[in-house]
Amino acid sequence: MVEVARFPQPKPGVMDIAAYVPGRSKAPAGVKLHKLSSNETPLGPSPLAREAYATIAAKLEDYPDGSSTQLREAIAAIHGLNVANIVCGNGSDELLELLARIYLREGDEAIYSQHGFLVYRIATLASGATPVVAAETDFTSDVDAMLACVTDRTRMVFLANPNNPTGTYLPIDEVRRLHAGLPSNVLLVLDAAYAEYVRRNDYEAGIELVSSSSNVVMTRTFSKIHGLAALRVGWAYCPEHVADALNRVRGPFNLNAAALAAGAAAIRDRAHVERSIAFNEHWLAWTSEELRKLGLQVTPSVGNFILIHFPPTPGKTAAEADDFLMARGFVVRNVRSYGLADSLRMTIGTEEANRGVVAALAEFLSGGSSDAS
Repeated sequence: MVEVARFPQPKPGVMDIAAYVPGRSKAPAGVKLHKLSSNETPLGPSPLAREAYATIAAKLEDYPDGSSTQLREAIAAIHGLNVANIVCGNGSDELLELLARIYLREGDEAIYSQHGFLVYRIATLASGATPVVAAETDFTSDVDAMLACVTDRTRMVFLANPNNPTGTYLPIDEVRRLHAGLPSNVLLVLDAAYAEYVRRNDYEAGIELVSSSSNVVMTRTFSKIHGLAALRVGWAYCPEHVADALNRVRGPFNLNAAALAAGAAAIRDRAHVERSIAFNEHWLAWTSEELRKLGLQVTPSVGNFILIHFPPTPGKTAAEADDFLMARGFVVRNVRSYGLADSLRMTIGTEEANRGVVAALAEFLSGGSSDAS
């Protein structure tokens, strides 16, 4: 007799997932909050996006455009792309998960780098496949290490470029070398969530590589530089056969009307994007340098956040620094789940927040108490 389980059982892999834990968003009572844990822009969204969002309030009874036409056309116009190759999602997370669901099955493998975005592991396990972790070099994805992980079971490679939480990136020549080393049946997924912030001549988000290949997808988000994290807006640029597959499995109305309207307005407001880039470029450099002056190691970043490393010295550890900052209202990101127990990730915030963190860490390193009262 076949033994029947007492209740429905998840498929293999699901219970191996450690649930994603977002950055904290609260400070102690009576302390001003500076939320620097989720890489949100301190400048907020474009005023034009706010206006577009508000117009939707008068027609909440209507279903949104299931094809995201307005948003896809805006993206295509700004980036010079074919609308048919663009698929929009409920944040880029949804698109990453859909790609895993479509192209991974039990017995398959998906590769990502040692400190890559946690969603890659979650999406892989949820699809019944096996995650394979490639070692990094100096907190940077290593093409040779990733290629060494490729087997006949490999079906997908995730590359966050720039990478979160390290802030490092691969030049486009290295990305092309990675692609050239992959079998044609392996899908290379380029997660370019922070692409707009990068100011390096040897960087490309992946548009040209997608255009010239049949096994490359680039995902982007409106949650970072466009300031629409609350609305969950993302998009993928991909070969038409991948777009066709995505459109067959995504929800028929996977983006709400406010997200579509605000997203289209946000991407067209290039002046706001340029202001955000300039602000980040200044304060990323300033904050990194000031923290180094305190004797802390900061991984060079091209994103809108920095990875700060603390010594394993009692009284000066990352966990103790986190508590010290929290007591003063500075909420940064604990990155133990990324295998970085001696580090904290800090979003580049307002001038007040950036200066405040530097001052607080100077006090912490000089032996200040974690009690802010």
